[in-house]
Amino acid sequence: MSDIKKTGRRRFILGAAGAAGALLVGWGLMPPRQRLNAAHSLPVVNDEVALNGWIKIAKDGSVTVAMHRSEMGQGIHTALQILVAEELDVAMAQVKTMPAPIDKIYGNLSMLADGLPFHPDDHGVIKQFSQWMTLKTARELGLQVTGGSSSVKDAWLPMREAGAAARAMLIAAAAKEWNVPADQCMTANGMVMHASGKQKSYGELAASAAETKPARIRLKAPEEFKLIGHPEPRTDAKVKVDGSAQFGIDAHPAGMLFAALKLSPVIGGKIKRVDQAPVLAMPGVTHVVDFSAAVGEAGVAGVAVVAKSYWTAKTALAALPVEWDAGAHAQLSTESVFKELAEKLDSESGFTYYKQGDVAAMLAAPAAAKTIKAEYRAPFLAHATMEPMNCTAQLKDGKLDLWVSTQVPSIAVAVAAKAAGIGAEQVQLHMCFLGGGFGRRLEVDMVVQAVAIAKQTQGLPVKLIWSREEDMAHDMYRPAALARFTAALDDKGKVLAYDNKSASESIMHQVLKRTFGLPGAGPDKTTAEGEFDMPYQIAHQKIAHVIVPTPVPVGFWRSVGHSHNAFFKESFIDELAHAAGADPVDFRRGLLANRKRHLTVLDAAMNKAGKPAEGRAHGVALHQSFGTVVAEVAEVSVQNGQIRVHRVVCAVDCGIAVNPNIITQQMESAVIFGLSAALYGEVTIKDGKVVQSNFHDYPVLRINEAPQIEVVIIPSAEPPEGIGEPGVPPIAPAVANAVFKLTGQRLRSLPLKLA
Repeated sequence: MSDIKKTGRRRFILGAAGAAGALLVGWGLMPPRQRLNAAHSLPVVNDEVALNGWIKIAKDGSVTVAMHRSEMGQGIHTALQILVAEELDVAMAQVKTMPAPIDKIYGNLSMLADGLPFHPDDHGVIKQFSQWMTLKTARELGLQVTGGSSSVKDAWLPMREAGAAARAMLIAAAAKEWNVPADQCMTANGMVMHASGKQKSYGELAASAAETKPARIRLKAPEEFKLIGHPEPRTDAKVKVDGSAQFGIDAHPAGMLFAALKLSPVIGGKIKRVDQAPVLAMPGVTHVVDFSAAVGEAGVAGVAVVAKSYWTAKTALAALPVEWDAGAHAQLSTESVFKELAEKLDSESGFTYYKQGDVAAMLAAPAAAKTIKAEYRAPFLAHATMEPMNCTAQLKDGKLDLWVSTQVPSIAVAVAAKAAGIGAEQVQLHMCFLGGGFGRRLEVDMVVQAVAIAKQTQGLPVKLIWSREEDMAHDMYRPAALARFTAALDDKGKVLAYDNKSASESIMHQVLKRTFGLPGAGPDKTTAEGEFDMPYQIAHQKIAHVIVPTPVPVGFWRSVGHSHNAFFKESFIDELAHAAGADPVDFRRGLLANRKRHLTVLDAAMNKAGKPAEGRAHGVALHQSFGTVVAEVAEVSVQNGQIRVHRVVCAVDCGIAVNPNIITQQMESAVIFGLSAALYGEVTIKDGKVVQSNFHDYPVLRINEAPQIEVVIIPSAEPPEGIGEPGVPPIAPAVANAVFKLTGQRLRSLPLKLA
């Protein structure tokens, strides 16, 4: 077992270096904010007792755990319950959940720290200091965010510590009552026991346990785990199967009205005129609300019709006369965006995220027998979540109730309070399941819109539902990207030099402005992640990126920059293997000579894949994202000019596998999600408008097209890393590399289309 040690407050002296600098250093030396006890105790009912900010126990021994991350299909609530149940020594059947209140102890630290643009091989002081300060800042901000495949990674210590602390309190209470040393007591299945035969349930001890302060808290060692690492069924499965699960779109408070909206069809457009009278005269229609001013310059101008049923609101909206001012972007097109990306790659050097050796010299060296150049392209992509955007709001007597499916509860509360003109403490958030997030529900545009509408409904709740068409046409899209590569090989096929420069919009710049009203500046790791931090060992390499601002709203899309950068990088590595006359897998092994972890994953995938069936080919891709290494082998055929993926083998090393069932499900989900994008996903813009409107022209993989997926989980004793997204990036290049084997066509643009 390992001890959790408390850090004492360090003393510091304000020197003569200047007040601001001294205060910053002084703040940095203060101990980190604790993550065990919230500012306010967990709300309790009947005979419940809160033992810390995460756990409360009822008289019957049932345990309720505060869930600070959003359940959007990824199974995170089950994984987090396991962490607490393991250290508390209770069966999963005893554990229930409740939405965590808004408090800084529930903030996501790992996601912010992982966003720093440092290379994995960098172990320098600057990186260490930056990570430390970022973690401290994240604790002070306390942003409750589900994203970046960080939920288990971030909760790994605090939720286990919460379980271990509660267990120690219960033991201390029993030891005091029995007048025996605490170290002579043991726990199992929600009971404290002593060798004398005495035993009591947690429910019987909870009240007295709340008054104890144990001297030491101990975490279990991996060899003691009974739940962690073992398959557990999902605790949310039953309610989702029987239909009792409450998603945001299911909210139905008494007296509820419905709202349907219409947003500017042209990016950046405004409302010129709305003729409300004809629609207000329609039966069942109660309001017409222009919320453009409420959402501000960072939002999208639009109008909503409020009625007593959604069908009435939607029908009236279709009849609403709206005259739009197209604005400055009426000529914007996909072609013009890519034209600008290419021009910027030609004219700007960009920010260099990683440089080693002298690339220019090696490209021109006499030993450079071959020079290989390639350009790759990825389109804008929509999230297309199954549950369209929605939010229900009720503003009454200076208080706001909010029912919403969100990945950012603390931010949703803050922006809702601002939109309503009240304090955040006056907002009651009713957390719901999410019918898909993928990064889209990191945005809060629907919250601001719903609150703006609710301000006009005289205290009645109103549910805002976006149509699929509005959802598709007004997403925060994955950025379009362009990447160029140049590499040199010697006469033996060794890579002498590797140069990679890409261009795209910055997600972080837009999000900072859109969500927080802050200016976006400087490098953005998400633009070049998966390129600059690749594991391949090449002595002379340079990876840079050019940020190209565009009017198109962009946001976090499942696996973010890795989703397209893995396609660029892994496809080009295959090109180099072909130019070297080498087997693509052996070629990768040569570039991973000192990367045992990556080699293990690659070999596990290849061994499981075996040989492809007749008429098919294997394509392979290896990629690390969110701390997790994934190798995928796609078995592909080409039938009547169409690409068909029959089987995918996925090997993954994500550290300790908290719940192998969920890891397997997440890898399967990621492969299907990534394959949809690889084969079909593309958002195009014409005359300032998004062309796609629904699943007929933005298709996703159908069940008859889904491949057989086999997942291999590499055993590990390392702390857990991300799992929700890392399965997405390798699938597109794996398929493209298989297609090259079959046809000789090197597909350098997504979605993959044969000539």
